[in-house]
Amino acid sequence: MKYLVRGPRRIYKYFYSNANERQSHKTINEAEPYDLLTDQEIEFEVEEVRIPLPFGGQLAGKFWGDKSLRPIVLIHGWQDNAGTFDRLIPLLPKQFSYLAIDLPGHGLSDWIPDGMQYHNAADNLYVLHNLMKEYNWDKISLIGHSMGSQIAFVFASIFPSKVDFVIGIDALKPAIHDPVLVSQILEDRIENFMIADKRNQEKSEPPAYAIEEMIEKLVDATGGSVTKDSAQYLLKRNIKRSEKYPGKFFFARDSRLKYSFTSSFPQEVCVELAKRIDMPYMFIKAKQSPYYEKKQYHEQVVDVLTKNPKFEYHLVDSTHHLHLSEPEKVSGIISEFLMKYKTPKGKL
Repeated sequence: MKYLVRGPRRIYKYFYSNANERQSHKTINEAEPYDLLTDQEIEFEVEEVRIPLPFGGQLAGKFWGDKSLRPIVLIHGWQDNAGTFDRLIPLLPKQFSYLAIDLPGHGLSDWIPDGMQYHNAADNLYVLHNLMKEYNWDKISLIGHSMGSQIAFVFASIFPSKVDFVIGIDALKPAIHDPVLVSQILEDRIENFMIADKRNQEKSEPPAYAIEEMIEKLVDATGGSVTKDSAQYLLKRNIKRSEKYPGKFFFARDSRLKYSFTSSFPQEVCVELAKRIDMPYMFIKAKQSPYYEKKQYHEQVVDVLTKNPKFEYHLVDSTHHLHLSEPEKVSGIISEFLMKYKTPKGKL
């Protein structure tokens, strides 16, 4: 059953009420929150979709618009989900369709098997390939934020003939890690990964919090780039009612994600990958957001991409989650790019 949430009412306020309590003991892919529909989702006829994955699980997604058209695929950032685009998509041209996906372990998608670890950019190349195979696409159009932008960069550079265009938001390419810190990071993350993996195997419930605490945790973890108002769109696909503590919730994503270590490439490889990108490509950088690596690495790849006459670079005065917290600041330039390079003729 779906529930319409109208006007400025915050989605998370729904959880204070027990009036619409539903069955307990649901699987992770049937979490209650995503049943709440906004006016925009009704207007776009948003549909939940599931795509089978080779390991036996399913990839979850939100399909916005005409289901007969090949959609623009939107890829979220690390520990986020498809809800990160809920405020942006309604501001984009309505003659196009959009498919925002939850990467494995995120949102409503299934988790990878026990004992395995997420490596983000490299791991998810197969996810895009599998998506294309499922829908029988020859081409794919990509919009990515943060880790999703990095995934789009790598996919487009390795398979340039398969990509119509790319729009990247606030993380241009796989970051180059400080070699001095790599061993320390791995030591901490592997130890914590083992704890999280054991909890998954034992099917034990993660720590639970009041909804206000979850909002604060999300805002604090992002340094305020996710605001209290925009947090609801991520929480909608990322929390579940606690069965142990009535009135409290837990984060429903795979907790192993928090302890993943992003696989990267040497800077020389990133430069060579950039040389292969010849399709229309737009990158949006938030002025109030870090580069997540030495700025010179970012600028070196930008210099290479600039040789592509279809490359655009935009600086926007905002924070890392600008597409979610301040979507009006980027919707215009994204819409102009789409109108220039995307045609609505592609059929599924």
